[in-house]
Amino acid sequence: MNMNLLLGIMIPFVGTAAGSACVFFLKKEINPLVQKSLLGFASGVMVAASVWSLLMPSMEMSEGMGKMAVVPAAVGFALGIGFLLLMDRIVPHLHLDQEEPEGPMCSLGKSAMLVLAVTLHNIPEGMAVGVVFAGMMAENNSITMSGAFALAIGIAIQNFPEGAIISLPLKSSCMSRSRAFLYGAASGIVEPIGAFLTILLASYIVPVLPYLLSFAAGAMIYVVVEELIPEASEGEHSNVATIGFAIGFVLMMILDVVLG
Repeated sequence: MNMNLLLGIMIPFVGTAAGSACVFFLKKEINPLVQKSLLGFASGVMVAASVWSLLMPSMEMSEGMGKMAVVPAAVGFALGIGFLLLMDRIVPHLHLDQEEPEGPMCSLGKSAMLVLAVTLHNIPEGMAVGVVFAGMMAENNSITMSGAFALAIGIAIQNFPEGAIISLPLKSSCMSRSRAFLYGAASGIVEPIGAFLTILLASYIVPVLPYLLSFAAGAMIYVVVEELIPEASEGEHSNVATIGFAIGFVLMMILDVVLG
């Protein structure tokens, strides 16, 4: 694996770890208004990445199918939604600001289930990075090295607030700063692992690359619609989240167009 490839799949994890490191610099949890804006921002980045970096390349790769070029994108997108829906049902996890865990009953503590919730939602991001870099390695004209890096950087940017949002509450629950940082950073380790495994299987996945790109898009959109937007819209000042969404969407769109 060359250095560019290794750097590309590690960038999103660096974003999570950097956000988790906020526990060493902030004494209290993030202000609710700031948290709403960050959740909105993360939502905007993920939606833009799903459209510009995943769904559009999926359809471009299928142009030879004529009017049926939308089929791989539609099928993969639906499967991605279904996959995350299934994972939400079979993996025990707890969302921020919630008291009742989701998934099957288990004996895990609150902190572990909080980390599991974020880890679960990082799976599609790792897959997205891995699939895009696999497409780039296959020398597909729809995916360039700069485009793959644009996606990795965009996900890293939205991972920064996610890392902070998960690690700061852990510190507030009487956990040490170092342990809260490790828990927060650990929630993002699934991304480079998932990306690495996807790249290892690159020679096998190239024929179904359009489906996998849209699959990752569907999984990411599920996270946005099911978790991020509802959390950002709760209570007052939901317009702050809307502004954050717009900024995140435009930033990711610019990254993809300029670097892609």
